[in-house]
Amino acid sequence: MGMSVIISAATAQDVEQIFRLQYLCFQREAELYDNYRIDPLVQSLDAVRAEVADDLVFVARLGEEVVGSVRGFTEPDGTGLIGKLCVHPRLQGHGLGTRLLRAAERALAGDRAATRFRLHTGHRSDSALRLYRRAGYSRVGALTGADGVQMIMLEKDAGTQEYVASA
Repeated sequence: MGMSVIISAATAQDVEQIFRLQYLCFQREAELYDNYRIDPLVQSLDAVRAEVADDLVFVARLGEEVVGSVRGFTEPDGTGLIGKLCVHPRLQGHGLGTRLLRAAERALAGDRAATRFRLHTGHRSDSALRLYRRAGYSRVGALTGADGVQMIMLEKDAGTQEYVASA
């Protein structure tokens, strides 16, 4: 391949690629839960466009191709919410998810003054749960999404920057 993957802020020109990538990446989650109405699969292009305009959105680029994405915003209480982390299936397992998560954390803490980070993932999403645990997140609760999927809520303090190597 010969190219490096670059993490950068998303632009309006990235919206359609993010939209398509999100649809591709979350197929596995939909299959895992036998539920094709999960939020990332039913989100509209206009909603993605609004998130890119209003929130912190980062992409992983391989040349001109967007191969990963993550979004975040800060609530009034200082909680940085991180969501819709996805990496193209052909590039999973190479640390891009970790790099995207770190970029979101740095920006939320630095640019948006987040004091802690919160995210959620489906209770059967073992690879996501491993990633978040390695990144220092701990389970703080559970909830059922509007789509009926059981979600695990995880948090960590914004000062926690440890990443533990997987065993």
